[in-house]
Amino acid sequence: MSCRTLLQLSRRLVLCTLVALLGGIALVGGSALADGPADNQTTNVRPVPPPGIAIDDSVRKELEGTLSQLEGKVKSLSEKAAKDATTARYLPDVEIYSRGVRLALAENTFYDAKEFQQAKDVLAEGLVRAEDLAAGKTPWTTKTGLVVRGFRSKLDGSVQPYGVVVPSTYSPAVLHRCDLWFRGRAERTPEMQFIHQRSRQVGEFAPARTIVVHPFARFCNANKLAGEVDSLEALEHVQSQYAIDPHRISIRGFSMGGAAVWHLAVHYPDRWFAANPGAGFSETPLFLNVFQQEKLAPSDFEQTLWKLYDAPYWALNLRNLPTIAYSGEIDKQKQAADVMEAAMAKIGDRLVHIIGPQTAHKLHPDSKIEIERRMASLADVGRPLAPREVHFTTCTLKYDRSFWVRVVGLEEHWKFGTVQASIVEPGGIRVKASAVTEIELSFPSGTFPLSNQTIAVEFVGSSPQMIEVPGGMSDRSWTARFHLEKGRWKSGLAPVIGLKKIHGLQGPIDDALMDSFAFVLPSKAGETPAFDAWVKSEATRAQKEWLRQMRGDVRLIADDKLTPEEMQKYHLILWGDENSNRVIAKLADQLPIKKSGTSWQVGGDRFSTDHHAVTLIHPNPLAPSKYVVLNSGLTYREYDYLNNARQVPKLPDWAIIDVRTPPDARFPGKIVKAGFFGEDWQLKPGK
Repeated sequence: MSCRTLLQLSRRLVLCTLVALLGGIALVGGSALADGPADNQTTNVRPVPPPGIAIDDSVRKELEGTLSQLEGKVKSLSEKAAKDATTARYLPDVEIYSRGVRLALAENTFYDAKEFQQAKDVLAEGLVRAEDLAAGKTPWTTKTGLVVRGFRSKLDGSVQPYGVVVPSTYSPAVLHRCDLWFRGRAERTPEMQFIHQRSRQVGEFAPARTIVVHPFARFCNANKLAGEVDSLEALEHVQSQYAIDPHRISIRGFSMGGAAVWHLAVHYPDRWFAANPGAGFSETPLFLNVFQQEKLAPSDFEQTLWKLYDAPYWALNLRNLPTIAYSGEIDKQKQAADVMEAAMAKIGDRLVHIIGPQTAHKLHPDSKIEIERRMASLADVGRPLAPREVHFTTCTLKYDRSFWVRVVGLEEHWKFGTVQASIVEPGGIRVKASAVTEIELSFPSGTFPLSNQTIAVEFVGSSPQMIEVPGGMSDRSWTARFHLEKGRWKSGLAPVIGLKKIHGLQGPIDDALMDSFAFVLPSKAGETPAFDAWVKSEATRAQKEWLRQMRGDVRLIADDKLTPEEMQKYHLILWGDENSNRVIAKLADQLPIKKSGTSWQVGGDRFSTDHHAVTLIHPNPLAPSKYVVLNSGLTYREYDYLNNARQVPKLPDWAIIDVRTPPDARFPGKIVKAGFFGEDWQLKPGK
């Protein structure tokens, strides 16, 4: 049997499995680089990032000496930044150099002897910038070619790097196209190597008159969770520094970066003029089963959480986003685009899928030319301000909008709601909505195309309705809101009675780590020694793993030192119980899972406080625009680091954990019960 015949049979098997999955459960995001069955062992998990080579004492001493010089200059600049806005603005551009080398030395992440010289180069570049900034100069900000920049993350206050390719023709007087390029999985390219690479390598694509941004994206996470926030913050920072056309920004990537494109395309379809994913993955269960050869036995809530990054579920959103997929013909990761092609075909859409002939895991040169031709044409058109039709689906208010359509309320989180809206001449808008309870239609200034004094909004479906609302404003803006009441649409939003899940306060637990957060540590002993030991171990681990996997430094606050300002400023990750943590004691009676004597009461079930821990996420009763989380950091663990397909939230809104089962590389203990809160942030009936 020929290789070509075997390939065709393999494809047929994958597509048959795909069709079965699409007809039943849905698919999710995965890893851009399958590491194979060797990484399916849960008891002997290799570390990520991996340990590096030995460092000669003389080399370490030299690097530490130069690093000390740079850190001394950074300290002086930090003191100056407290009084000088320019220094404060550009200090992260210097700090990234010292932090990158400091982490490489502390974590032993040198993987080749040549990287010692790279570290010296990085330190030298940092010293030059530090001296320039001390003199009030920032020459790198006007430099063309390869530039490394930095920003201070809102998540944890750490400085994060990104690379920029600035065209030689750049002029701040002209708005430029901008491409975000998402990199492949690079376990051996943390900060120091990334900074060195981005100051010396252009990358796969560098279109003319285009600024290309290379986010670091918090290491190896396929731009999910903190990596997602990092990517958007890098874009926001580059827009503040360079002349970027907001209507000509695209997302592109290959391998793990291709997976990142699928994710950010379906979740933010109105932000880009085009999406260009290459290879990678677009779902979890099929990828892990076929490519990782992993036998999956997920709980119900784990399968539900797959929906968060499962691009096929969200395929409808690509109807408003031009998409050009690429795969090598003999690349196993062609599966990603095949999956999306099938999902789009199911709703009547056709995916442009460019295939590199007889090509494995790389970009074919002829395909690159064709991709660039199409991308240039799309850039000429640009992102529309207000398309006449908007198609949007979501299962979470975390991702709540596309262009002029915003979903304000869902019938139930994790069940997909859909809005399809279109402008109808001469003076109306037609809306088809399902599984949503509130919507907002909003056109910014200059974009509303209708001039009628009243606008007829027609809701189509099993019970058609026509609602007339006032027409557009004098600046050609227009906003109208609608809510369901006893099965009928009404003008305006529903009155807010008590808590409800809203955008930015919808869970699950990991969502608290996607905005400014702080750990609040206990200052006293808890109810039992077993629980105290578990809390100490898990809190320490969460800090360590945030640095190791999300490359940040957790803000730490003692429970007796938390200020009212910090209460309002941060999502609070509270460790301990009512006895050990004063903040938990203040809030305990206002949370939906409470103690009853010596037990946790969860609906009709009781769990002894002697050996059970509660973890949950909930709006903070003392700061309603922020979360509180009990006893949990990032919910995926060491086993999941080995493959990006696994890097999705592993716990829902709440869980009861038996701490008698020791934590391991997958779970913080035995999960004896877990679930999602209802739309009112209360336990669902029967739970």
